[in-house]
Amino acid sequence: MAPTQWFRVLTVCAGAVVLAVTLTACSVFVGDETSTRDPKGTGAGGSSGANRVSLVQKLGQDGPLRSLDVEPDGRWTCDDCAGDGVTSTGTLKPEQVQRLHGLLADPRLAQETDQVRQYRATCIDALTSSLLTTVGLITSQDCPGEERPPVAYEILLLLTQATPAEPTA
Repeated sequence: MAPTQWFRVLTVCAGAVVLAVTLTACSVFVGDETSTRDPKGTGAGGSSGANRVSLVQKLGQDGPLRSLDVEPDGRWTCDDCAGDGVTSTGTLKPEQVQRLHGLLADPRLAQETDQVRQYRATCIDALTSSLLTTVGLITSQDCPGEERPPVAYEILLLLTQATPAEPTA
């Protein structure tokens, strides 16, 4: 196969991986909108689905897939976040949970989705971070000159500062 054909195959494979992860992560937001811990659905941020977020990261084409899931109450689970194959768990501090809920409720976030921005990955071997929120998927790469969506980037920074997830490569 010619090198450009290999690149196309790798691009399609990488796209399939991101799609599979996205569809799997979507299950976090589908279904019962009330928390199992709060049968009245009166959690701190209202509907529990609105305050859930997932972060999926991959470094380059061959890097491990790292995932972080954050529940509305701030509990998080991070699979392979440090690149060591370990699953970590923890809880955000109350002020971090409040800040996260505020960022997830920011109306500007809906304008930062991949669909609205018509986002296309442009770098090879960069850290790709995809946030899955109720407004949609928001992807960014850690590469020179790439403009980062401001609200989504604040969410990314908050999550990476409070967990073993990485903000940059």
